[in-house]
Amino acid sequence: MRKLENSELDRKSVTDFKLANKTPIVIILDDIRSLHNIGSVFRTSDAFLIEKIYLCGITATPPNKEIHKTALGATDTVAWEYVKDVLEVIAKLKAENTIVYAIEQVENAVFLDDFQPIKNTKYALVFGNEVYGVSQEAIKICDGCIEIPQLGTKHSLNISVSAGIVVWDLFQKMKNLS
Repeated sequence: MRKLENSELDRKSVTDFKLANKTPIVIILDDIRSLHNIGSVFRTSDAFLIEKIYLCGITATPPNKEIHKTALGATDTVAWEYVKDVLEVIAKLKAENTIVYAIEQVENAVFLDDFQPIKNTKYALVFGNEVYGVSQEAIKICDGCIEIPQLGTKHSLNISVSAGIVVWDLFQKMKNLS
């Protein structure tokens, strides 16, 4: 086994990324405090060709040195938009026939391993504040909630870890629908 060189990784240019068919997933970050978490979500979104990120509430926006530390340029490839009110973004996406799920622990949540995406459907995923999670007001207007099963004592994951887990899971399930 030999570690691959960067030149062997078939990386897209920024232009190629912009022109590529995107995974029909939109990410909504609401009131995310950590600039490193924001950057990590951008980097994950780049890796899986995510369509767009909405930054809401107190979530910082690029350009930002601390976001760039973890995004490593993904803020130049992944489309993003700042909208102050998360409820406005959810309503807009639902009006465009996007199915919106909060990633949260709530009554009657669907466990991620049980969630099955529908072919030719666009999804938006709402990730909330590191301490308070997704607001109850946002949960009320979402189409549902997805919960990551957790077996330990914490039942709490870092938001960038949660985003990576959920995006990977949906990406591979959607790919298998093609």
